[in-house]
Amino acid sequence: MTVGGRQFGIMRTKSVEQSIQDTDEPDTRLRKDLTTWDLIVFGVAVVVGAGIFTLAASTAGDRAGPSVSLAFVLAAIACGLAALCYAEFASTVPVAGSAYTFSYATFGEFIAWIIGWDLVLEFAVGSAVVAKGWSEYLQTAFSQFGMDVTTAYELGALTMDWGALLLVVVLATLLALGTKLSSRVSLVFTAIKVAIVLLVVVVGIGYVNADNYSPYIPPAAQGAEAEAGIKQSLLSLLGGEGSSTFGIYGLLAAASIVFFAFIGFDVVATTAEETKNPQKALPRGILGSLAIVTVLYVAVALVLTGMVSYTQLATQPDGTRATLATAFAQLGVDWAATVIAVGALAGLTTVVMVLMLGQIRVLFAMSRDGLLPRPLSRTGRHGTPARATWLVGVVVAIAATFFPAGELEQMVNIGTLFAFVLVSVGVVILRRIRPDLPRSFRTPLVPLVPILSVLACVWLMLSLSVETWLRFVGWMIIGVGVYFLYSRRHSRLGRRIAAQYGQEPVDTAG
Repeated sequence: MTVGGRQFGIMRTKSVEQSIQDTDEPDTRLRKDLTTWDLIVFGVAVVVGAGIFTLAASTAGDRAGPSVSLAFVLAAIACGLAALCYAEFASTVPVAGSAYTFSYATFGEFIAWIIGWDLVLEFAVGSAVVAKGWSEYLQTAFSQFGMDVTTAYELGALTMDWGALLLVVVLATLLALGTKLSSRVSLVFTAIKVAIVLLVVVVGIGYVNADNYSPYIPPAAQGAEAEAGIKQSLLSLLGGEGSSTFGIYGLLAAASIVFFAFIGFDVVATTAEETKNPQKALPRGILGSLAIVTVLYVAVALVLTGMVSYTQLATQPDGTRATLATAFAQLGVDWAATVIAVGALAGLTTVVMVLMLGQIRVLFAMSRDGLLPRPLSRTGRHGTPARATWLVGVVVAIAATFFPAGELEQMVNIGTLFAFVLVSVGVVILRRIRPDLPRSFRTPLVPLVPILSVLACVWLMLSLSVETWLRFVGWMIIGVGVYFLYSRRHSRLGRRIAAQYGQEPVDTAG
């Protein structure tokens, strides 16, 4: 329903001007502390982590073989296309919330809510998954120094992971104390892990055997070795293939899995409101961090699969997955395994911290708009939304401490890809409906680049398992219920429009 040219109901849009104006409200104002360098550090900090230290080895052994390096390239291309769209949006609408805020200005409130709900899935689950990986590496690091320390204990039917709990509590405290402080801590840990990654590449080159690259794309697995049914990719199922283990479908499935390793560059966009010169700093931060990590990932994947046969990187019957340290341990280079364990701890620490930062900023933006309880958007003396920070900390701590996260990586992937699709389409829509907006960065070749971004992301989504799709649809159904039961009735935009035109706050016609 439209009155006076303004949308009522679930399709009402929030103007770019109103979004920017809301950032000046005294009670919800964020402190502008971040520079281009801070954004690049955040981008590299969150992306260099799970992909290099865990996913590269296990995906090579279970899905793609040596072609995992190509899988990283394919995933990077999809991310690069989406990053160009993010760069235009973030510099044009420098407001916290990333894809949620962008969608509010283009698709309307309901789609904005859906993407915000989706980002909750991406960042919260991603934080919990990586926190559990950090805990596993903490146990490995203890063992490298001759200490038998277990980071997980059985408590009846539950398993308590104290390592993950410790990490989340410390990081939530840092984030509550200020974004600039978090950036400085992130810089130190990022420098450590990048130095270790470069050391691994230099040392690993000396152990590369060219024979290990053959076959580059192993033949498709059959029988007991193949994952079939709802475990296989949706693309392989639609294509009539029996599985997505190795072969071409395995390579495509691997690209959709290692995409998890690139998740996080979009977190840079969530800090737009805290950036000193967002028009220039945000595009540089987003694109610069993505370029750096892509080079690192491909280099590590090539060295890793050249050091040992991919068959030696397969997941063991007891569920133990190969890591970057596995290849060095099999070659007797134990000191390198110790260095990698330390590097993984540093690497995964910053990943969890920046993912939590992204989750907090999305929650902050949604609560400021009234779609979630308003008190969550209140900022304290450190210029951060303390209540939202501690809420996210508690939720992530519970998930990481008590719930198994092994099968949730793909859930994070599908959530992120869905966000990328909407942002890419949104660039085209905003160009059409608001051509007058000043754009310091313009996505090249519109609409071609956004269309290619959508196609690449949809292809990666189809390469995820049927099981993941079922879980994703279930999560979205829950989100729709929350919107109609709470968010629609508490929307500040809805109340503003209703007050302006003397209407009821809620348009029951939708």
